Amino acid sequence: MTKWWTRGGVSMLALLTLAACGKKPADTVPERAVRTLVLEASEAGEEREFAGELRARSESRLGFRVPGKVLERKVGLGDSVRQGQVLMRLDPADLQLAAEAAQAALRAAKTQRDSQAADMKRFRDLHAQGFISAAELERRNAGYEAAQAQFEQARAQARAQNNQAEYGELKADATGVITSVDAEPGTVVAAGTPVLRLAQDGARDVVFHMPEHEVAALRDLAGKGRLSVLVAGQVQDIPAKLREVAQAADPVTRTFLVKADIGVQPSLRIGQTARVLLSTPKTAGAVRLPMSALLESKGQAQVFVLDAATMTVRLRPIEVAGAEGAEVLVAGGLSARQEVVTAGVHVLRDGEKVRRYGAAPAAAAASR
Repeated sequence: MTKWWTRGGVSMLALLTLAACGKKPADTVPERAVRTLVLEASEAGEEREFAGELRARSESRLGFRVPGKVLERKVGLGDSVRQGQVLMRLDPADLQLAAEAAQAALRAAKTQRDSQAADMKRFRDLHAQGFISAAELERRNAGYEAAQAQFEQARAQARAQNNQAEYGELKADATGVITSVDAEPGTVVAAGTPVLRLAQDGARDVVFHMPEHEVAALRDLAGKGRLSVLVAGQVQDIPAKLREVAQAADPVTRTFLVKADIGVQPSLRIGQTARVLLSTPKTAGAVRLPMSALLESKGQAQVFVLDAATMTVRLRPIEVAGAEGAEVLVAGGLSARQEVVTAGVHVLRDGEKVRRYGAAPAAAAASR
């Protein structure tokens, strides 16, 4: 009896062991919860903003045309000046001495010329009476012409030296505002060294810098959009026109200098800060997406579109037209009423089954 129960127990234990070693049921892959957005058509237009500074269209760096020591400065930074006004003066002592020397040389040349002219008259009379030969007359005439040339040379030098003396006064070549002072009384300057900067009255520009990758877009948008400037302290923006884009980047900042023309604005001051606003006309039917919905692959922007019937996501390439804040404008690839995944796109796979964030998993719903 004992052996039979023992053999029966062993048989039952073997059956239980075989049942326990059977294949386990496969684990189900959990569905990922994603946030989605149902697209809606709206009006959109691209807008960009840059920080700029108000400057004069024409700005002159003024300097003396002669070397010397600065004796007096008559204007200061920010002063308004008129055309022809004296701005600085050099020590005139050396210039006056040079002018006096040139006048003395002119008088000497004139005396020599007059003496040769009187002699030439007598020699012509002697030649007419036959007392001197034609060769002698020609020699005397050559001396007179040389004296005449020396006189003309001395007269030109005297005029030039008088101009040099006048150049000792630096005068404004146009009406405007002094924006920089680079020399003070007592400074010895060379000819042509800039000592003042003059912003001329007239048209004004707003100058700003922009990165290299946006230059082409600026040219394109400026041709079909609206460029305006809002100056600090003003409530009304001013229409502007793109006037100049630098052909080479700044060697330090690697940005391009851009100038926008705002015309004549007498009420604005040079150096005021300004905001340059570039906006394109609004177009209907535009689609916006959060930037978090974008996924880039091989240089192509893509998004995951949710198929509500099968609750699976599919990758779809799109064309991005621009950006507004934290949103992008879609130019092609999507349409209104489509549902797009806006979060968690970096962990999804094409064709993966998902559920909307906040909805119960399919397995839990089935068990209930």
